[in-house]
Amino acid sequence: MQHNVGTVDRAVRILAGLALIAGSLLGYIGLWGWIGVVVLATGLFRFCPAYLPFGLSTCASTTSDAKP
Repeated sequence: MQHNVGTVDRAVRILAGLALIAGSLLGYIGLWGWIGVVVLATGLFRFCPAYLPFGLSTCASTTSDAKP
């Protein structure tokens, strides 16, 4: 499984997932807040299946086009 979630994207996903879960547990939002589990998992595993069909990746590029 290739990583396709970069550092900033990962941090945002983890924080958003935790916020959604906490909001649901504290009663601020309804049961739909448990969707935060999916958001949190994509951040922790650094893989987003929704990026695959579009060929997206927020990871830093490891290849260089510069010629010596």
